[in-house]
Amino acid sequence: MTRTRPDVPQSLHLVRLAQGTPGEWVRLPGGDVRVLHLSGKAPQAGVDGWVVCLSGEVVIDLPLNNFVRLRPGEGYRVKAGEPWVPFDTREGTVVMLVVDGS
Repeated sequence: MTRTRPDVPQSLHLVRLAQGTPGEWVRLPGGDVRVLHLSGKAPQAGVDGWVVCLSGEVVIDLPLNNFVRLRPGEGYRVKAGEPWVPFDTREGTVVMLVVDGS
């Protein structure tokens, strides 16, 4: 009797996925999680959630001359109704956005 082996689970490399389309939010399958390879300023995603820096360094430009700087492993909660613009300060910056309610 021949045993069939189950398929080996495959991981998804988020940084490489984002690097495939710089400057555009890439939505992951099965939920509302997005990744973005920053190359200058990027559009606001228009949703509530958490922005998490995966690599490099990102600055989130906020109203009233405020900003937040994120390094790898750091996150900041954003709101759709409040303007924010992410931009990179280091080459190879990738951020993840985990949308509320996913």
